[in-house]
Amino acid sequence: MTSPLQATPASDGLAAHLLAEQPASGGHELPVQGGYQYTYVAPPKGRFARLVERTPRWVAPLGLTALLSGGVAYTLLMRPTSAGATDVPTCVMKLFTGFDCPGCGGTRAAWYLLHGDVPAAAHHHAMLVFAVPFLAYWYVSWTVNRLANRKVLPILRVSNGALIGFLVAWLVFSVARNLPWAPFDWLFV
Repeated sequence: MTSPLQATPASDGLAAHLLAEQPASGGHELPVQGGYQYTYVAPPKGRFARLVERTPRWVAPLGLTALLSGGVAYTLLMRPTSAGATDVPTCVMKLFTGFDCPGCGGTRAAWYLLHGDVPAAAHHHAMLVFAVPFLAYWYVSWTVNRLANRKVLPILRVSNGALIGFLVAWLVFSVARNLPWAPFDWLFV
């Protein structure tokens, strides 16, 4: 394996002086040391990287749209609101422990959202109902910007603190929905 740093000899004092004055990409000058100028040379690209570069920009949005469409079709065809915890496909955690897992009710909530019943969806999985508008906007802005090959819609930026806060809230929600007394029993599905 070759080193990403390559040395080229500076032939005379003038060449060494010219090389020393060239700024690096970060704005810092690269000094000539011992008559050699060091430059960074990127390693050769692998097959996968070359394949990704040759792939048209519309392939990724099309693939994600196909996955989302498959999930929506599965949700609509499965009719999760009429299925119980022991019906196929089953929730293994609920089957063995009787507790709702952090994702329990997500498919039912998606089914109710697809039918426009937001209160019923929130009853089955409030955190999913909260997250769906953000996820939908991320998907739309990413798709539009990717297809346009420029920034058409602003991308929603989420700080690490907000993401950690959401995950902590989801953990609290996951515990609270398994508590057997009011008002938490409303969250049990």
